[in-house]
Amino acid sequence: MSLRKELGDFNSIVCFKSAITGMEEALGEKATAIALTTAGRTRGKKLAEDLGLVGSTLSLDDAADKLKQALGKEGTCLCIVEKIVADGELIRVYTTETLCSAGEVAGSLRKCTFTMGAVWGAVEQLIGKRLRGTHTDSVLRGGTHDVFEFTPL
Repeated sequence: MSLRKELGDFNSIVCFKSAITGMEEALGEKATAIALTTAGRTRGKKLAEDLGLVGSTLSLDDAADKLKQALGKEGTCLCIVEKIVADGELIRVYTTETLCSAGEVAGSLRKCTFTMGAVWGAVEQLIGKRLRGTHTDSVLRGGTHDVFEFTPL
């Protein structure tokens, strides 16, 4: 079911990023980051419900595949979830082509906020724990992926 009759469900990265920079001008960078991350988490939690990930016994590889389909080229085009890796209680999610990094210049200090939040909310629902999230590696600063790390609270 399409949300709009003629234009469909998607808008441009240019428009979304203009909203982000406008929010940063009006609210400041930190308040905007908090708002966008929270909005992303809300989206991710709903997505996890829609995908049947809540309380699931899926492996992290299978969950990554479901998120890749839902958020990637066949889905909303927010990002490509390449893999989800657990190292003890630490969970790393490796992404590419994130909305937040798109169009940024090399060396930009831009952090993924909405994108990380969406992945964060989905992972929380999958594992059933509240997490703390950080954007650790960035394609803008020499990384091969935008990497989000999550640890239990």
